[in-house]
Amino acid sequence: MYDATAPLLVLALNNVKHIISVGAEHCKEQGIDQEVMLATRLSPDMLPLAKQVQIATDISKGCMARLSGVGAPVFEDNEETFDELMNRCDTTIAFMDSINADQVNGTEEKEIIMKLPSIELKFTGYQYVSKFVMPNVQFHAATAYAILRNNGVALGKRDFLGAIN
Repeated sequence: MYDATAPLLVLALNNVKHIISVGAEHCKEQGIDQEVMLATRLSPDMLPLAKQVQIATDISKGCMARLSGVGAPVFEDNEETFDELMNRCDTTIAFMDSINADQVNGTEEKEIIMKLPSIELKFTGYQYVSKFVMPNVQFHAATAYAILRNNGVALGKRDFLGAIN
């Protein structure tokens, strides 16, 4: 379970950090206010760029916390700059790095209960990772990429994948 979570989540967040660093440079070069870019959405009913990054980090740290039984750091969701979002990625990665394989391995059948405002979700550890965590983190990472790309930031597939650069 550790190998199916921590390295992949760290990779995803490092890739998010990379694409938002490219977005920051684009804003600087083009004279675009960071706050404007961070508030940009793909569609009026979708969340803005900053929230996409916040959710990707929340799901990542929540995964490692729930599987290991360790409390996750709490963030205020008040990032207003690309640097603050990159720091959030770094803080999340540091938290995930503090959890070792022995704390996560063997949690395939662990009961995971998530209480959301309108519903309670129940998973085994494996279901939680495969049907909730990984699809959600990839969705929010891809949406952050798409928001930046849609707004003229020079990004390509290699930027999103990161590992093949």
